[in-house]
Amino acid sequence: MEYTVERFGRYTHTLRPGLNLIVPLIHTIGHKINMMESVLDVPSQEVITKDNAVVEVNGVVFYQVLDAAKAAYEVRNLELAALNLTMTNIRTVMGSLDLDELLSKRDEINARLLNVVDDATAPWGVKVTRIEIKDIAPPKDLVEAMARQMKAEREKRAVILEAEGERQAEILRAEGEKRAAVLAAEGRKEAAFRDAEAREREAEAEGKATLMVSDAISRGNVQAINYFVAQKYVDALGQFANSPNEKVFFLPVEAASVIGAIGGIGEIARQSFGKSAGQS
Repeated sequence: MEYTVERFGRYTHTLRPGLNLIVPLIHTIGHKINMMESVLDVPSQEVITKDNAVVEVNGVVFYQVLDAAKAAYEVRNLELAALNLTMTNIRTVMGSLDLDELLSKRDEINARLLNVVDDATAPWGVKVTRIEIKDIAPPKDLVEAMARQMKAEREKRAVILEAEGERQAEILRAEGEKRAAVLAAEGRKEAAFRDAEAREREAEAEGKATLMVSDAISRGNVQAINYFVAQKYVDALGQFANSPNEKVFFLPVEAASVIGAIGGIGEIARQSFGKSAGQS
């Protein structure tokens, strides 16, 4: 605490904490000033924003007296003066903002209020250290409208995210199908290459067999002709029997010719084996 001393009603000096002496009857104590930081509650008040929304606002002010003489003699009822000054500037600052800015820029509002109120109270020997807006309460119908707007915005984002997910899934599915088609085409290409190679080998083997039969015929071996004809005859019968259009068929088959051809095949085999044994 600090005390202001008056001589016949006129301020003379300030008594600091500690031992102080004054002359009775001549000197009197004018004011007792609390020099500690103090808290001042700002009651709720209605504020009209820039977009004509009515909100209720309350807050708190932290201040400290730096000069006891100024606080005692420059203003009457310091707390009431600081309170009214703060409430007036709250309406001024918050009335210049839209509701959305009012709800989202609370730190900026606090800083602007602090600068204005601190400058205004400086002649009173007071330092305003902090101003905080505690509550901003819009009307009930406005809160409900904001809740519906927020819900609609969230549903919109959910629909957009779902659509993005479906689009990404379609892209990935298309890429997978494309990759599968490419792999299938490569597989068919490889299979066709293998089939062509197999047919080529088969044609080479058939050509060698035909060449061997031709050599045997040129040497006068009639059984080679019978072998060749019997092979083609038996292949034709097998293809006809495996035809999907007919499961049962009747035709004159010369069994004797087939048996004779088979006998010719056996004769060729015996001759071949006989030659091999003679050479060994």
